[in-house]
Amino acid sequence: MMTHFQKLGNPSILKWVSSYFVENQQKMGSFHVPQSQNPRLYTTKRSVLSQQCYGEDGVRIPRATLKEAQTALLEYLHSTRSIQFVDAENMSKNSPHFLRKLLKKVEIVKDVRRSMSRFLRYHPINEFEPFFESLGLKPCEYTPLLPRDLMFLSDDCLLLENYRVLCEFGVERNKIGQIYKKAVQVFQHDFGVLLLKLQAYQKLGLSQSFIAKIIVYSPHVLTGDIDIKFIKVLEILNGLGFDYAWIKEHLSEKEFYNWSMIFRVLKFFREMGCSGELGGLISQHPRLLFEGSSGRVLSLIAFLLKFGLRMDRISSMFLQFPEIQVSHFVSNIIIFFLLFQEIEMEVDEIGKIVCSYPILLGSCTLKKTSSLLHDLNVGKKRLCKYIQENPQELSKWGMGTRVRPLPDSGEGLESQKLKTKFFLDLGYGENPNMLKKAFKVFRGRGGELQERFDTIVNAGLDQEDVSKMIRVSPQILNQSKALIQSKIDILVNELGFPLSSLILFPSYLSYTTQRVRLRLAMYNWLKDQGKAEPDLALSTIISWSDKIFLSQCVNNHPSGPQVWEDLKAEFTRDK
Repeated sequence: MMTHFQKLGNPSILKWVSSYFVENQQKMGSFHVPQSQNPRLYTTKRSVLSQQCYGEDGVRIPRATLKEAQTALLEYLHSTRSIQFVDAENMSKNSPHFLRKLLKKVEIVKDVRRSMSRFLRYHPINEFEPFFESLGLKPCEYTPLLPRDLMFLSDDCLLLENYRVLCEFGVERNKIGQIYKKAVQVFQHDFGVLLLKLQAYQKLGLSQSFIAKIIVYSPHVLTGDIDIKFIKVLEILNGLGFDYAWIKEHLSEKEFYNWSMIFRVLKFFREMGCSGELGGLISQHPRLLFEGSSGRVLSLIAFLLKFGLRMDRISSMFLQFPEIQVSHFVSNIIIFFLLFQEIEMEVDEIGKIVCSYPILLGSCTLKKTSSLLHDLNVGKKRLCKYIQENPQELSKWGMGTRVRPLPDSGEGLESQKLKTKFFLDLGYGENPNMLKKAFKVFRGRGGELQERFDTIVNAGLDQEDVSKMIRVSPQILNQSKALIQSKIDILVNELGFPLSSLILFPSYLSYTTQRVRLRLAMYNWLKDQGKAEPDLALSTIISWSDKIFLSQCVNNHPSGPQVWEDLKAEFTRDK
């Protein structure tokens, strides 16, 4: 039965694979979490700056200098700029990069604190820089987020309001920067809205500490209405025996979580018949759910379905999934697929291997095709055949492994015999030097050369004539059988030349079809304009260099150069 993959055909599936890693990230819904009835003011942690006494240039900054600079900044932010003390303290103690940059601008006269205070009195700072840094963002992360037309935090009252709501709810200050970076909309809610969103999640039974962690990993749950898919995912996981502590443990600040996609994967696993083993599967491979919001898992499933792998086989594959990141597993399969393409394996054969050995293909990081061909000491055809006969050997060709050459199959010796016989039949045996030269000129195995020779004969030419053609233009046999057939078909059925033209001009088969079509199209236009010799030989039209063809033909008509360029563009586009 023909698989989906076979129906698509080689070009389609290759195009699909090439765009395979472009993931479709959908906009996520949101939830809202409640505020604590007994809000607590967070005291700031031990200063990050106290552990970083070196500037970016490697010059050590005295700890006492940093301490005084912190104090001066705190006084400026709290006393001069009226920022709440706890916020000003957090900014002054946890913005080391900003403070070091500021110290470089200040001319220190004996007392660092006074010199800094004097500088700040006449040189207002962009308060968003130390603010964002104190929230855990690096300069390279917060620089693109700085407001263009604002310098003072008081000018963005919604930012401060929502920031304080998160702090009072229990979100660590140095994690709030990740929320801002991933979902700035959270800090644009009107007064009281964010608190209502947080409380809405609490009313659904989620603990305050759990919500405080979740919104760091997945802040988009706070950007709209309650994310129902998020709640459903939690319900499913709780039903499988996974508590909130387990969920928090397997989430990462570096990921972007699309709960709708994660819900789809859980639902898909159930539909595939994994319900009974789903808990064990997730426990052993939590990354199937949480790595890339399960997007890579869905992509992998789609990829395997393209090859016609049945749902029960996909289910079985996941139950045997190796200890490897899903993204690496998918990449490995794609690399194997590209190897099969490069060695010109038939589409149905690729499908058979992918469907039969998905775990093997996904678990092994394959060497480059060129390295494999070199290490195995084989050509593409033999490698293709060997893989089809011994697919398990693929696992031995991974990166970092020593690949030994394949044993001599005896095909080389047989090919040499067939080649020698072919050359002798052509008449090369009369001169040993000619025979030696023939081995250098002709590429391909003995059987292939004979097959190409027969293709020209079967087109309708006499065998003796073809032998003469080969002796005159031996390079014409260094092409595939299909290409030779295509060029003969174009000559006779498209361009209208008799087959006997090949006897007089065998080198025709050596030229590209694009060159032939372009030259004849230009020549026929000139002939219609009365600007070309009516009976110019095919060999002359095709074999002239571009320079000669332009001077002898194209330039004979005032519009010739433009027509020539238009035709070139047309044929290039068609190609």
